[in-house]
Amino acid sequence: MLMKLSKSKFTAGLQCLKRLWNQCHRPDEKPAPDPATQALFDTGHQMGKFARRLIPGGVLVEEDYMHHKEAIETTQRLIADETVPAIYEAAFVFEDIRIRVDILERLPGGRWQMLEVKSSTSVHDYHFYDVAIQKYVLDGCGLVVEAVCLVHLNNQYVYDGTTLDLGKLFTIEDVSDQVAEHGAEVVDLLARGRAVLELAEPPAIRPGRHCSSPYCCEWWDECRASMPEFWVNEVHNIRAPVLAQLAALGVEQIADIPDSIQLNPMQKRIRDCIRSGEMYVGPDLKNAFDDLAYPVHYLDFETFMPAIPRYKDTNPYQTLPVQWSDHVLHEDGRLGHHEWLCDDDRDPRQEFAETLIAALGGSGSVVHYVPYEKTRLNTLIEALPNLAAELQAIVDRLWDLAPVIHNNVYHPRFFGSFSLKAVLPVLVPEMSYDALDIQEGDTAQVAYAEMINAGTSPERKTELRRQLLAYCAQDTMAMVRLHEKCLELNDAI
Repeated sequence: MLMKLSKSKFTAGLQCLKRLWNQCHRPDEKPAPDPATQALFDTGHQMGKFARRLIPGGVLVEEDYMHHKEAIETTQRLIADETVPAIYEAAFVFEDIRIRVDILERLPGGRWQMLEVKSSTSVHDYHFYDVAIQKYVLDGCGLVVEAVCLVHLNNQYVYDGTTLDLGKLFTIEDVSDQVAEHGAEVVDLLARGRAVLELAEPPAIRPGRHCSSPYCCEWWDECRASMPEFWVNEVHNIRAPVLAQLAALGVEQIADIPDSIQLNPMQKRIRDCIRSGEMYVGPDLKNAFDDLAYPVHYLDFETFMPAIPRYKDTNPYQTLPVQWSDHVLHEDGRLGHHEWLCDDDRDPRQEFAETLIAALGGSGSVVHYVPYEKTRLNTLIEALPNLAAELQAIVDRLWDLAPVIHNNVYHPRFFGSFSLKAVLPVLVPEMSYDALDIQEGDTAQVAYAEMINAGTSPERKTELRRQLLAYCAQDTMAMVRLHEKCLELNDAI
């Protein structure tokens, strides 16, 4: 008996056959998606609903995935009814492969056009397999599919603030030729996947870069736990050819990387720190802060990227700054704090910029971590010409703490990462994000979207506002404490 497959399971198998095996044999153990991943799923569903308006007049197959048999029956009735111009979420099964087609458009002469909706802003190679397996099932069910199309967002579309122009918001690309090229390969891939599913145990596939490409695997934590704590795959910016060399030598531990393997200076530093078990502090750290000017501002932004543009003169997925936090260190040692958060569903950019300019004043260095804040400020300069001069003055005062840490400090427990979340708990162990409701930027975006949703209760909105303010303030306080720690390390040089 064939094990039931679906489009998503088929594509999971393309990424990793162990992932396919786990999804089919251990469905009840599948880890639940984190809030950010769930938000991506929700965005995909939202895109599907919007895209239906491109082919109006269709009928939705409302039965969910738990009632696939009934969904197929409904689909067949709609196919037989020639007055139905299109079917949304049409259900089919062939060789125990279940699919739901986003949009199935009726064409003259009993032919059909299949449209698969993606929340991306372009077509990727892995999308071809996604639609190729659907075409395989439709062919098997006897449908004459004239064209296969991918529908995605057009990130060049500018919303006028009144009416969404769906014809410009979405791009429809005919990928029939590419799907035809993948037809024979789909048969081979299905055979390979089914052979793996017949195994009593999952295939012995080691974790690697495929675990996050094109999607993050839900079984990552489990597979990663089987590898060494200091694993060669997590050396900072290590290249695939070097990893292949190490695999051929059977090297898994960073400390065991032979001196004959060509590493860049940072990678050698990481290996040597792990070998010694000691932290590296570079001599240039001593003078790294000499050019800071008081009052020193420690600045962090949070942003929001709605897939469907909500405000005038914005694009799909445009990054909108919605929150800032500023800890201010005065020359006499006093530490102050200012913050701002747009908690209404409106374009935040003008007020964001005005309040930030007022808080930062005209003097002092503005410390940030990685160039994200600089990028956002430059974008605001383009969007707000009335404030361009004041915003440019802030850009001119920016001072990036990240390269100071990157170039001068390394601890084995950074695990190859120099992100704020990786560095802070090691250098400043008394500070942690663990107690916060929001611990990552992606989660902050999810929380923000919920906060400004019209259906969110006042009580929940107040709580989300508190969580967002706490998270952003933690990031700026983290920079204050990292600066202090670096000064302590200076004294030890």
